[in-house]
Amino acid sequence: MIVALLPLGGCETVQFYSQAATGQLKILAGRKSIDRLVVDEQTDAKLRQQLEWVRAIRAYAAGELHLPVGSAYSAFTQLEDEYALWNLVAAPEFSLSPKKWCYPIAGCASYRGYFAKADAQFHAGRLRAEGYDVYLGPVPAYSTLGWFDDPVLSSFVNWKPDRLASLLFHELAHRRVYIAGDTRFNESFATAVSRIALPDWRRRNGLPAPQVASVEQARRVNGLMVAARKQLQAIYQSDQPVAEKRVRKAQTLQQLRRCYREVSTGWVQDEKFSRMIEKTNNATLALVSEYQSQVPAFVQLYKDSGRDWEAFYTAVERLGALPKAERKARLEALNTRAQASSKKVTGPSLHSDTCMSAAN
Repeated sequence: MIVALLPLGGCETVQFYSQAATGQLKILAGRKSIDRLVVDEQTDAKLRQQLEWVRAIRAYAAGELHLPVGSAYSAFTQLEDEYALWNLVAAPEFSLSPKKWCYPIAGCASYRGYFAKADAQFHAGRLRAEGYDVYLGPVPAYSTLGWFDDPVLSSFVNWKPDRLASLLFHELAHRRVYIAGDTRFNESFATAVSRIALPDWRRRNGLPAPQVASVEQARRVNGLMVAARKQLQAIYQSDQPVAEKRVRKAQTLQQLRRCYREVSTGWVQDEKFSRMIEKTNNATLALVSEYQSQVPAFVQLYKDSGRDWEAFYTAVERLGALPKAERKARLEALNTRAQASSKKVTGPSLHSDTCMSAAN
């Protein structure tokens, strides 16, 4: 996620930028050097171990992934609250395109971050009153795109090593390539960098690969959400009366939840998926799409670049320089190739989205 902390723009409110600047400066003021904390005898043993992991992750990101680490994540900040930010995403009642908020220099983004939960809840309520579907969720980490040396935060420092690495690879990727005004491109690219890098990171550090069952569960949940998006898109684009669209939308979302309960029978530790499915609406479906929909395209581009990180970043930058419509077409073509390649390699797969056909 990106947080915009830039000069005031005419289209934004003073209040929003005021809370953003205050929250960011508070985090920066609380930074403590990780190198000093590691050698300090007063540092908690668990925290010291996690900070050692952070140093190893930074070294790998700089040396192997060629990411511009600089002084990012070289300090630690203990937050007063559990999370750094609260993320607000909104989409119209009959659309899967998220509302955009525009910022100077950073361009437009599909989300807005608030340091105070009460502020986020207030603005979420206003959007709901205007008829928007709204998602409001906690954010453990974000990137300032190199404007500041982002610290490690207490909201994520105690994550398992591979999850911690995944997060830092993602956030550091934003410092390497960022295209103003294209959230889907930026988040899918950063997610792809993390996904590509993790297997080698695990091997080098003697960490086990994720369990097959866990990967399959995530894939099946994603399949359900993709199917729901397709069905809702057809409903929204139809000429049906508003009342009928509203009924069919509700039926589709109910079917999504029933299908999830069906496919998740017997799963262990499925709480994160169930929470997501239960709150699914246009906004959450839009958010998942922003972070995931173009990931296969970027993975394919990495392969086309000879699995060379510098060549890959150059290709991504060239892609980002294209007009948005042409960029989107190129990514769709890469996605199609990635899907075709995946089918050839893996063969037939279980389709959790078949359950969603009943919603038609």
